[in-house]
Amino acid sequence: MKSFKQVLLASCLAGGLFAAPAFAAEVMPDLPSPKSAGMPQPLPKPVKVRFCIFDPLGPNGKIVTAARELAKFAAEWNFIAEIKAYTDERVATEDFKAGQCEAVAISTLRAKQFNAVVGSIDSPGNLRNYDEMKSLLKMLSNPVVAQLAINGKYQVAAIMPIGAIFVVVNDRQINSLSKAAGKRVVVLEWDPVQAKMISGLGAQPVLADFSTYAGKFNNGQADIIAAPALGFKPMELYKGIGSKGGVIRFPLLQATGTILIRRDLILPKIPDLDLRLNQVRQLGLQHIDGLINMLKEAEQDVPERLWIDLPKTEQDKYYQMLREARITLMRQGIYNNVMLGIMKRVRCKHVPNDAECKTYDE
Repeated sequence: MKSFKQVLLASCLAGGLFAAPAFAAEVMPDLPSPKSAGMPQPLPKPVKVRFCIFDPLGPNGKIVTAARELAKFAAEWNFIAEIKAYTDERVATEDFKAGQCEAVAISTLRAKQFNAVVGSIDSPGNLRNYDEMKSLLKMLSNPVVAQLAINGKYQVAAIMPIGAIFVVVNDRQINSLSKAAGKRVVVLEWDPVQAKMISGLGAQPVLADFSTYAGKFNNGQADIIAAPALGFKPMELYKGIGSKGGVIRFPLLQATGTILIRRDLILPKIPDLDLRLNQVRQLGLQHIDGLINMLKEAEQDVPERLWIDLPKTEQDKYYQMLREARITLMRQGIYNNVMLGIMKRVRCKHVPNDAECKTYDE
């Protein structure tokens, strides 16, 4: 577990306290010393950076509590993290825009407005498994490719995988695309792409924000919801599943979170920012397996009786549907073709004989 804690602290130094809390709210002790081998050197003098941290449970929630614990360790590097808690991700994002905080930890879906290239990572069917996600992170750590993270005054400091997104249903009979027609599906109200895709399947979008997302499913207002395994217990999805539902064992996409920084505000304080970010990215890659193992363990914690396995023919239909949706949205300007091309290269590296590897539309 120690190696994963190093990744968390590295993320803090990079300019964000992203989902460290989401993954490891209870594994804060024994983080490495600034003098540990391979760790970035402390800043020459104290630098204060204000962080916008979203936690639906407020300032006393686990996410903010864990962020504060990480901030204590970051102080040993002369990196003084001032934590501001938010119960609304939209407000945290707007405060970040206004310069009220120099860094923010948000979903990649929300972060796309600041960087269309990196923000396109969370497109439908982006990657099939964690091995492909690991390959993508390695590719993005290349200093040349990393330049894509900069968009004017905004910069993506880090991308953290948060797990495969699975379809959760209140009736195991909803086990195919055709059977989703007419069903109610929870979607994020601020992401019109989700509602558009659901309507295209003949299903009915049920709008929600992060604070009401799980509740819409759990209280019977929706039949279907999509979520990572990490959220299964905290979101209490077993309530919505009841005695008839389940979790379809097919990843709609590999979801991520984004650490964004205001480059215009931080660069004057840390002139060697890019060098430090590169050091942290390389360090994080050394320990990414620890994070991936935690994501896999979260999936293993979902009771086996709840999993719904799809026949290969049905899986192939899903992959094709997701690919068509991804390409259509790219052509409409929703997703960036550069990032989609990078992810296609990753997929074809792992499955070179796949039919898509002979096409040129991504």
